[in-house]
Amino acid sequence: MTEKTEKGGAAPGATDARDEWLTVESLDLDAQGVAHKADGMVVFIEGALPFEEVQFNQHRKKNNWAQGTVSAIRRESSQRVRPGCPHFGLHTGACGGCKMQHLDAAAQVAVKQRALEDNLWHLGKVKPENMMRPLEGPAWHYRYRARLSVRHVVKKGTVLIGFHERKSRYLADMQVCPVLPVRVSDMLMPLRALIGSLDAHATCPQIELACGDAPDGTSLGVIALVLRHLEPLSVADLQRLRDFASLNPGVQWWLQPKGPDTVHLLDEGGPVLSYALPAFGVTMPFKPTDFTQVNPHINRALVGRALRLLDVQGDERVIDWFCGLGNFTLPLATRAREVLGIEGSDTLVARATDNFERNRPAVPPRGALAPARFVARNLFEMTPEMLMADGAADKWLVDPPREGAFALAKALADLHLQEGGLPSGWTAPKRIVYVSCNPSTLARDAGLLVHQAGYRCTAAGVVNMFPHTAHVESIAVFERP
Repeated sequence: MTEKTEKGGAAPGATDARDEWLTVESLDLDAQGVAHKADGMVVFIEGALPFEEVQFNQHRKKNNWAQGTVSAIRRESSQRVRPGCPHFGLHTGACGGCKMQHLDAAAQVAVKQRALEDNLWHLGKVKPENMMRPLEGPAWHYRYRARLSVRHVVKKGTVLIGFHERKSRYLADMQVCPVLPVRVSDMLMPLRALIGSLDAHATCPQIELACGDAPDGTSLGVIALVLRHLEPLSVADLQRLRDFASLNPGVQWWLQPKGPDTVHLLDEGGPVLSYALPAFGVTMPFKPTDFTQVNPHINRALVGRALRLLDVQGDERVIDWFCGLGNFTLPLATRAREVLGIEGSDTLVARATDNFERNRPAVPPRGALAPARFVARNLFEMTPEMLMADGAADKWLVDPPREGAFALAKALADLHLQEGGLPSGWTAPKRIVYVSCNPSTLARDAGLLVHQAGYRCTAAGVVNMFPHTAHVESIAVFERP
């Protein structure tokens, strides 16, 4: 393809760099093609894919690297596909929510797998003994959670709802969103009309979306919409919200007048927001501001894989670090003798405890859940003494936020390295399954576990939780000899 691409218009202030054709060598984690100019300078090119020959419009230049946007493609990648969303691209006003829609979905996973391997080796000097097959699910309509910005644009005389434009503080003019559930995507334009009709249309900056499962766990259930409003809503506005919900089955309005702790239902009653883990006979109620996985399809597969890898036996004690509302803890309680869930948020500890009690009775074909206890603790300030105080466990499940679990891994390493070996009466877990949403912090922690805590990294693999984005979710297994 030799013509200038339809998305190749130069940004204001860009330098036209079309005097040289470059061969793209790889894709970085921001979904930029990486190439080298004849003089050796590294170039990062938005919109370019590996093995393509491209020209680009240069936007930034430093001493040893430059950055720009593809302007022409002479040889196109066989993995290039037509984006599934009309708002994706490099054009002015394009949505910035996705970065990889122009790349075949299977190729996206391969890029993420390579990124995981590179991070583990370059940052942690760890090479897994086995790379697991990636966990994949639906590439579209998977996103059950989203934070949608709301803006009343006076100059356009309209309300915009959705994600920001690519590299901009402005909102994209989104009319559909194929990564959201179909019913939610179809609701975007009616939501814009609704907000525009409110007396408070200028003081509602955000709608947080959280979708639950239907009771059978196989389809969309409650669609919780949390409206952030900076001024009290009038009686007329409240009625408009109710009317909208009555016309859109499943919609449940929540209001947020101030901080997250002020979130409450507009009208009490109705179905409970929850998601199901059918393989374990567990249902997890949650509040729309609680942390839950964005992709329920992949979450079910991830929990199943994590428990298979951990291979918990009926006589074993397990600790679930960063347990949240019990996403892994409750399934673990269907296998283990005893489970301890540890989480930094008091709110989530309370939610996990409630979820455990709700699910504890036997539900055919599974029996009653094993004893589980939940405690709140700052897991970013772990020490060897705190680690020992929680008691020995046969196995660990670790699922930290993007910051990783450095303090936890360091405390375990310190115990391993201390003179005289491990303290009497305390044993390190013989297996750790680590679920990560950031390959760089996973690599850092893996380096500690392997090089200082006495573990082998026996397996690792990616989990495609966020198709079409550069986000890399992964899972790794560590074992003591």
